[in-house]
Amino acid sequence: RRAANRDIYERGLIGKPPSALWWQITRLGLAAAGPQLRRGLGRAGGVLYAALATGLFAVLAPVLWVLTVSLPSLAWRWAVLGYGFRLLSRLLGIRVSVHGLENLPPAGSPAVFVSNHASYLDTLLLTSALPRPVRFVAKAELLEHWITRLPLRRLEAEFVERFDYGQGVDDAQQVTRNLRDGHSPLFFAEGTLSRMPGLLPFQMGAFMTAVEAGAPVVPITIRGTRSMLRDGSWFLRPGAITVIMGKTIEPAPLTGQEGLWSEAVKLRDRVRREILNQCGEPDLEKEPLVMPILKQQRPG
Repeated sequence: RRAANRDIYERGLIGKPPSALWWQITRLGLAAAGPQLRRGLGRAGGVLYAALATGLFAVLAPVLWVLTVSLPSLAWRWAVLGYGFRLLSRLLGIRVSVHGLENLPPAGSPAVFVSNHASYLDTLLLTSALPRPVRFVAKAELLEHWITRLPLRRLEAEFVERFDYGQGVDDAQQVTRNLRDGHSPLFFAEGTLSRMPGLLPFQMGAFMTAVEAGAPVVPITIRGTRSMLRDGSWFLRPGAITVIMGKTIEPAPLTGQEGLWSEAVKLRDRVRREILNQCGEPDLEKEPLVMPILKQQRPG
């Protein structure tokens, strides 16, 4: 009460009648209206940005799809997709920075590329970030619809069956044979994506392939795409994206097939540690309370 009296004295209000009730209520309403107006304008701006992004994508996507399916050269198809993403980024004010291109193996030297997976934007983003084509390793379900099947086949993607064990083994062996023939596969090693920030456990396929073929692994870290376009949503938000190409990690030479699994596990742990250090997200492999929630989500 002393502090309140002092405040009244310093403002020269002693002896003056209080403001009318209607004016006090009006002032309170005006004070509350400011933050509400700012929040409303923020939401409206977000909706307008998402609508602009949807409109631009609706115009660009059919053109990119047709060019990807029809162009005769893989290098041309890859370049068109990369140009399309860069154009979309400029039009929407998305800042994309790519670091570590000097770490990539020389052209003609096959490697296994391993990336984290945070958003549906990641595949298109990597066509603009990587200077030469790689072969995305995709789930076989994407072959079921012509909209995804045709462009992925034209990009020479590798397909792996996830629900038929025998077919999955055959598909994985084919990826290894193609790697030995000079084709570099790119794995999203988490095998799925989630709305929740964090790096999921890595699947073993990429690392078994690398160890069997004796090929180096290039760790790729993607930052920023999850907050821009989350799993299960097409409401694009503004933001900045960073892609980091890490230094290649060589698998240890095999002395026999009995050491294949243990060497692949060691390689997986080294690559995952590198990506975890760069991605700025928590390690969901060490969060037992989070994992049951993620296991209930559908595969990405």
